[in-house]
Amino acid sequence: MTQSHPRISKAVIPAAGLGTRFLPATKATPKEMLPVVDKPAIQYVVEEAVAAGLSDVLMITGRNKRPLEDHFDRNYELESALTRKGDAERLQKVQESSDLATMHYVRQGDPRGLGHAVLCAAPHVGDQPFAVLLGDDLIDPRDPLLARMVEVQEREGGSVVALMEVEPEQIHLYGCAAVDATTDGDVVRVTGLVEKPDPADAPSNLAIIGRYVLDPAVFDILRRTEPGRGGEIQLTDALQLLAEDEKIGGPVHGVVFKGRRYDTGDRSDYLRTIVRLACEREDLGPDFRTWLRSYVTEEM
Repeated sequence: MTQSHPRISKAVIPAAGLGTRFLPATKATPKEMLPVVDKPAIQYVVEEAVAAGLSDVLMITGRNKRPLEDHFDRNYELESALTRKGDAERLQKVQESSDLATMHYVRQGDPRGLGHAVLCAAPHVGDQPFAVLLGDDLIDPRDPLLARMVEVQEREGGSVVALMEVEPEQIHLYGCAAVDATTDGDVVRVTGLVEKPDPADAPSNLAIIGRYVLDPAVFDILRRTEPGRGGEIQLTDALQLLAEDEKIGGPVHGVVFKGRRYDTGDRSDYLRTIVRLACEREDLGPDFRTWLRSYVTEEM
């Protein structure tokens, strides 16, 4: 008989990074607020959490991140101006972000890595499993990765990480998982994790991407975790302990994702993401694709 585990309702989004790869654009604007077509990247992430049934969202912020809070708050002056103009379409778009979810915010203060950012969520999360979504990874809504991870966690307990096959020479850019197969084709049992290994030492080509569903036992481990690679508290190090001993907080599973993922943390991938999503839009795509074909033909 399959064991039943607590229903997940809370999502944590670390958003305290400085966005140095996008300077000078991020000197005064949070990188999470950079537009992907006509919505900030962070809104796509919150929408993903809500689509998976997680309507309680805690954002881990830092200095100069107030625009994140403003974006998900009501803007009565703007709404009033749009109402007076009879611009119902733009009014609906403005109100979407403030009606998405129940939003909460806490400042990380001292930026000491992803593990430390997750630990900042402990008072809000309590003793329930929760999801973590990294803002640089956008998952296409047609590929419901997070919903699948929630399903696996609620069935198996413990923690679940999102994995994706990458070229062996790229594995040093990611956390990497050693795995055993299960009877589910897209689910593996994680037996070990290493942060940004040398390709020669990597246990597989399965990279951790920015989605996690975590057992609250991870908090106690993070409190005891010493700074690791880069002098930061690494979430991967805490998950390694969970994978080694499931008595601590249950097993660690991975969902191997083969869908559409967009990396907005890299400048080139950010531009490619905008082009892809603009081409697929019904309102923008036809004209934009025509222009793009013409531009590429002329440049070639």
